[in-house]
This record gives sequence, structure tokens and C-alpha cells, in this order.
Amino acid sequence: MAIEDIIKNAEDKMYKTEEHLTHELAGVRTGKASPALVENIMVDVYGTQMRIRDLAAITTPENRMIQVQPWDGSTVSAIEKGIQKSNLGLNPSIDKKTIRIVLPELTQERREELSKFVKKLAEDARVAVRHVRREAVDQIKKEGKGGGISEDDVKDGEKQIQKLTDKYVERIDQHLDHKEKEIMTV
Repeated sequence: MAIEDIIKNAEDKMYKTEEHLTHELAGVRTGKASPALVENIMVDVYGTQMRIRDLAAITTPENRMIQVQPWDGSTVSAIEKGIQKSNLGLNPSIDKKTIRIVLPELTQERREELSKFVKKLAEDARVAVRHVRREAVDQIKKEGKGGGISEDDVKDGEKQIQKLTDKYVERIDQHLDHKEKEIMTV
């Protein structure tokens, strides 16, 4: 495999790690309502598990309110149970065929817990990026030992992989800083 292919493959994996982190961070509750908070909650309907986003329209009509409007009225109670079972500490209320979730103010203690949680998510993402780096460097060294690549090309490839790693770790840190500010803003 050519060094360029190894680098491209590593960058794709690092990008996917960053995307996964941003998706995970979107689901972490802050003081502001976000559809991402409830869209991936699994609900038992029609004899199977489905995400709320596949069953209903999710909107935020106010800063601290999420509104869920199921497309099928018979799924309202199942969605309510799914939200209550989730570990988000949300208390939905039903108004005919609409579910409203008013987000309570976050206490300072809860903000600190959420901050620790997002730091853990970011650290997991950093570890994943470093793991991709290690795999890519090992592949490059293996190709170098196989005789298909010169020593200079191996060293150059390792430098390129390290630059990619630094870039993605920095982007992960930026996502973390942004989310922490969002959480700690009262």
C-alpha cells in the first residue's frame, strides 16, 4: 500500500472520530434546549426499537422547551416512556398528541458533572485519534521494511501522520472548549 493511501485512510478515520464526538456532544444537555438531546432516545413501538427522530418531528419553540410531535398519535405514550427511561432527568408532559419537555435550570453541581462528562468524551476521541496514528505509523514502517519505500519516505510519512494527529487533537479540543462554555453559561 502506498504511503499516500495510508495517510488518506488515517485522515478518514480521524475525521470520523471528530464527527462522532460532535454528534455525542450535541446530545449533552446544556441550559438551552436542543432537538439532539432527545432525537436518539430509543422507544419501544410496533414491536421494535426506534429512535424518536424516526417517529416524530422535534422542535424547540422556546429556549428551554423541546416539543415532540409524533406522526402517529398511537406512539405518544411510548415516546413519553422512552424519554422518562432515558438517563437525562427529563419530565415530559402530554398535551393531546404533543409531548412537551421543559428543561429545568441546571445547578452548578450538575454543570460540573456535565463538564467532566464532556471532558471524558473528548479524551476518548483523542485516544481514538492517537490509536489511528499508531496504526498508520506501524503500516508505514511495515511497508518500509518490506523494501517498497525508502527510509526518507517512511520518515516523511510519519511526520505527515503526526501533523494530522495534531490537527485533529486540536479540533477536538476546540469542540470541548465550545461545549464547556455552553454548559457553564448560566
